[in-house]
Amino acid sequence: MDEYEILTSNEYSKAYSEKSFFDKLIKNAKKAGIKVVYAGLILFYTMKKPLTPKWAKATILGALGYFISPIDAIVDITPVAGYTDDLGALILAIAAVAIFIDDKVKDKARTKLREWFGNFDDSLLEDINKKIDSSK
Repeated sequence: MDEYEILTSNEYSKAYSEKSFFDKLIKNAKKAGIKVVYAGLILFYTMKKPLTPKWAKATILGALGYFISPIDAIVDITPVAGYTDDLGALILAIAAVAIFIDDKVKDKARTKLREWFGNFDDSLLEDINKKIDSSK
């Protein structure tokens, strides 16, 4: 199964719910790390935009469902590497839907990060923001 098939897999889309997404983020934010949380929030807020097309929302649902799903390529409880596959799936989805990610979405995601992580160095998000900009 290639990366696109993983992201749009009905199995992973079915794993998604807003509650389960935020439950996993809140419970695992520190362990997953700021990049994984930021990427997930970027996708969540992009999906919530009324003008985001259905195909993009389906891609986002698949990626967020993969993040939530306990069936992973790398088990999330594995130290350090546990969220590597999740970040990869989230980044792949970000690249696919980057045209719909605007500054308002990024601001919402950073605001939520500050609620959970406190003040942080914005340069930690630079890789993801560059991926968004280069994919447009």
